[in-house]
Amino acid sequence: MATGNINVTAENIFPIIKKFLYSDHEIFLRELISNATDATLKLKHLSTLGEIKGDIGSPIIEIKVDKDKKEIRIIDQGIGMTGEEVEKYINQVAFSGAEEFVEKYKDKVEDSGIIGHFGLGFYSSFMVASKVEIFTKSFADDAKAVRWECDGSPKYTLEETDKTERGTEIVLHIDDDSLEFLEESRITQLLNKYNKFMPIPIKFGTKEKTLPLPEGAAEDAKPEKITVDNIVNNPTPAWTKNPTDLKDEDYKEFYRELYPMQFEDPLFNIHLNVDYPFNLTGILYFPKISKNVDPTKDRIQLYQNQVFVTDNVEGIVPDFLQMLRGVIDSPDIPLNVSRSYLQADGAVKKISSYITRKVADKLVSLFKNDRKAFEEKWNDIKIIIEYGMLSEEKFFEKSDKFALYPTVNKEYFIFDELIEKIKPIQTDKDDKVVILYASDEKTQHSYIDAAKEKGYEVLLLDSPIVSHLIQKLESSKENIHFARVDADHIDNLINKNEDKISKLSDEEKETLKPIIENAIPKETYTVQLEALDSNANPFIITQPEFMRRMKEMQATGGGGFMGMGNFPEMYNLVVNTNNELIGEILNTKTEKKQERLIKQAFDLARLSQNLLKGEELTNFIKRSFQMIK
Repeated sequence: MATGNINVTAENIFPIIKKFLYSDHEIFLRELISNATDATLKLKHLSTLGEIKGDIGSPIIEIKVDKDKKEIRIIDQGIGMTGEEVEKYINQVAFSGAEEFVEKYKDKVEDSGIIGHFGLGFYSSFMVASKVEIFTKSFADDAKAVRWECDGSPKYTLEETDKTERGTEIVLHIDDDSLEFLEESRITQLLNKYNKFMPIPIKFGTKEKTLPLPEGAAEDAKPEKITVDNIVNNPTPAWTKNPTDLKDEDYKEFYRELYPMQFEDPLFNIHLNVDYPFNLTGILYFPKISKNVDPTKDRIQLYQNQVFVTDNVEGIVPDFLQMLRGVIDSPDIPLNVSRSYLQADGAVKKISSYITRKVADKLVSLFKNDRKAFEEKWNDIKIIIEYGMLSEEKFFEKSDKFALYPTVNKEYFIFDELIEKIKPIQTDKDDKVVILYASDEKTQHSYIDAAKEKGYEVLLLDSPIVSHLIQKLESSKENIHFARVDADHIDNLINKNEDKISKLSDEEKETLKPIIENAIPKETYTVQLEALDSNANPFIITQPEFMRRMKEMQATGGGGFMGMGNFPEMYNLVVNTNNELIGEILNTKTEKKQERLIKQAFDLARLSQNLLKGEELTNFIKRSFQMIK
């Protein structure tokens, strides 16, 4: 038996490791299973190269828990270690990383999550164990098995042992403050969280399996039950396979495996697979976005070589795609380091750009291959795409090939198609193509109708970020302008400089304007007298496009002017001087009747804009009933 001191200069390193990593102490199991997986994969590789004689069998990893003895065992059938290798890899290499770790972080114990970065995987054992033993035997024919033991001090023992099977068994003697890890349910939880898709089968206990009845079995025959290994993981998840070997149902089945509580199938998926200039595989799913979606649940999962790392992919996946679901697996993402380091890393930036490009290419492909199906999915995916158009310039550049602009008639156009359709009749006097849109078909119905009567197309743009989007489009495209249909009378929205003759003279207008102004709230409404079609309403309420858009942008974050979100609501009251009612108001002899007509017409205009509420609505209804008695 040999004894010795691990060569560390930091005094009592184990308590520092334990304290530093306490918030993440559950990852000890992930780290030890990762090591066991590496040892098994190395064995398979050497066998493939012919450096191991004979059949290596079908190696697995096994987890055993003994609650009475307070032990957890992690057993692999991998490459194993010789005594010299234990000295090198356990006593020297790992602890050189430990030294660096302590020197750098001993005064910053509030930071967390850097085990993998410093090669401390094995020593995460001491976060939960008061003593650790290693029993290991190398694959080499003449190798002798050895046992290593350490109680969390710099002292260790190393001796020969009678282990006969190839591989490594790690025995954790669980500390009293970590007894939760002796519960089967807790270990199952950790295996499901971190090791669900590890590439080597992981056994945790046994389970009963019911065999199917043979053909011709009697009606009262009972199926036979057998005890089998409880393999807790899927070693060959869908993202590790070739896309050509997978069908739509395979992708859906994997989605259900990832998110067992999701009962709706995803709309479509994107299979990622690149090996240069970085390694990355994965599958991303576009889910059906509902109003009550919780962005903190069922997020994209990040793996490193099939080991779960996190579901916080900020900095790796572009912001606009974080509503997607699925898996990203890359050995090239630096893990267990600060977020600022991650966001500044060159490989991460390339990965983010690659994912953006792949999503855009997939959307182009879906649109071209089955436009009708793509149009049917549009309402479920538009918020993700519109956010992407705003936040990622390269995505915006590609969006012309798939971003849809639906009309109130449920027709769908890409941008170039839309301009080609409306340019002949929706170009104003300044040679700008005016794109009319509505945000609510019901409340803006009368304005939509007025536009339709002119033969104009009206888009239905109802997402919460539409004001930001149209601002972006106006600044990126030439000679276009967006106008919401209720921003003004339709003739003013697309001003073609056509002279309209007013039935009222200038003197009559000067007389009429103060009469109307005295009957309505001046602080909210600005009166504009205009000569419109005689069949247009007498009073039309509009909200200036610029002001409304700035307020909407301020409300949804970004854009607008400082304080615009708290600005009072301001509207225009457009008075149609060619409507018969306006002439009647002007010529009415009594002030009382004149005021009643103005208020009734004004309230009708407000009602059409859903602006009449509370006491004012009650008074309007009473007045209306009195007028029809």
